[in-house]
Amino acid sequence: MNKSLMIGTSDFRKIIDNNGYYIDKSIFIKDIIEYNKEVLLLARPRRFGKTLNMTMLKYFFESDKENNRYLFENLAIGKYKEIMKMQGKYPVIYITFKDIKVGSFITFERAILRLVIDIYREHSYLQESSNLADYEKSDLNKFVLGNFDYIDCIDAIKHLSGLLYKHHSKRVILLIDEYDTPIHSSYLNDYYDEAIEFMRGFLGGALKDNVYIEKAIIIGILRMAKESIFSGLNNIKTSTLVDYSFEEAFGFTENEVEELLDYYGLKYEMNEVRSWYNGYICGNKVIYNPWSIVNYADNNERGLVPYWINTSSNDIIEQLISQGDANVKMNLEDLINGKTIVKPIREDISLREINENPNNIWSFLLFSGYLKVISRTQDEYGLTCELMVPNIEVLYLYREIIIKWADKSINAHSYNYMLKCLVNGDIKEFSKFFKDYVINSMSYFDASGKESEKVYHAFVLGMLVALSDSYKVRSNRESGYGRYDVMLIPKDKTQNGIVIEFKKYDDEDEENIEKAAENALSQIKDRNYKVELINEGVKNIIELGIAFKGKEVKLLWQ
Repeated sequence: MNKSLMIGTSDFRKIIDNNGYYIDKSIFIKDIIEYNKEVLLLARPRRFGKTLNMTMLKYFFESDKENNRYLFENLAIGKYKEIMKMQGKYPVIYITFKDIKVGSFITFERAILRLVIDIYREHSYLQESSNLADYEKSDLNKFVLGNFDYIDCIDAIKHLSGLLYKHHSKRVILLIDEYDTPIHSSYLNDYYDEAIEFMRGFLGGALKDNVYIEKAIIIGILRMAKESIFSGLNNIKTSTLVDYSFEEAFGFTENEVEELLDYYGLKYEMNEVRSWYNGYICGNKVIYNPWSIVNYADNNERGLVPYWINTSSNDIIEQLISQGDANVKMNLEDLINGKTIVKPIREDISLREINENPNNIWSFLLFSGYLKVISRTQDEYGLTCELMVPNIEVLYLYREIIIKWADKSINAHSYNYMLKCLVNGDIKEFSKFFKDYVINSMSYFDASGKESEKVYHAFVLGMLVALSDSYKVRSNRESGYGRYDVMLIPKDKTQNGIVIEFKKYDDEDEENIEKAAENALSQIKDRNYKVELINEGVKNIIELGIAFKGKEVKLLWQ
């Protein structure tokens, strides 16, 4: 009988005890021990096995209450005798912020108080310690019973680590999981400054000049800017997707995916799985999203479908993209069409800084798992990366975002009807809906700037993404004697093919908007753009010229 895939279980001991399928990441323990920094921040996308690795560290290091050595003896780490001597020899403080996703700062305060109480209660055995003085036990009891306030939380972890050191005569292993979850929540719910101020004090109090800490491991999605969270911490080392350390610790390697699929009789699907779920690059390694892989292996009768992008809210991604300027929209167009973009990348950013500089959005999307690095250049100006969408699954998210823009402007039925009119050749009816769509949707775009033609181009291309199942949507490609703006090539050659050209109408020009639309249509004819459709075997071709000024639009077709 095959081992079970314990989807959603992030407790290491539970997986081992229940004979669950486990991809051995135990060498991560050795890497952590041998890493020469006292405080390590590891940033990886969500659902990449971060919490599973953190619970593994917890069970390895913590002083044996239940003798956890058996968990590791049959894993790769069990071969390293000197490392195994450290098993069960340290007090451990394990903190997870995963559940602090709340809508107000008042609720945030309450959640933090509850968190600190739980941490202290896990170590309430210290009340019986013969190594602690009565006043120290009294201070401990104050936290166990919840007789403290929000301000007391700032020094709570340093205080607890001192008590643990005195009891065990060993410095503490401090594990902090999902440290940036409350920060993301605060950004979306307008208490960001208050949350940042608390987290700076809480983490700073725990980590800065804490002589009771042996090692501290912090896990999250982003490496937050030092000035926003880790102010004054000089003993911290970070590792992100663009670093070469801990390359294989999170996510699945190609070999690990092949072994898993082979175990469950699915190795024949490897090529399809590769195109759907891999594509992440960590250092020099190709890494797969583990959540998608285990869900596919467990539900393979469903076929290849998006799993990872539906595991939590994508509100922050949608908000940042929708607030982006025209260049962001045009870059998104390139990404959706399989092209790459080259952008400066900052490893340490705060969420607030993303809105201050449009380029910062690409750093956020990269480290959150929505882009991957193709190549990189490091110079005196910083890190520059060539980026693209990592796989088909993530491409679905970008398409969903664009469709949501449409749904905010017109209802889904009208949107689908508009596209149906276009591909069926009822351009007169399409024109009516399209004009309404532009009026209601262009608030997301800058349609009046110098590059407004490119903005319309990106806008229409995004709208047409919904047709990608039945049409190849192409942009800025050579055909005939020039480069058309947009082309729809039907996969069923009996259906209509469509060529679209845009023209901007300016008041300074003598021609009117009708004339501009005529010029767009003439350009399609004169430059013989339809030759690509003809070569594809398409018989019925619609030529569509679109002229615009701001939200004013004129369509002519033939």
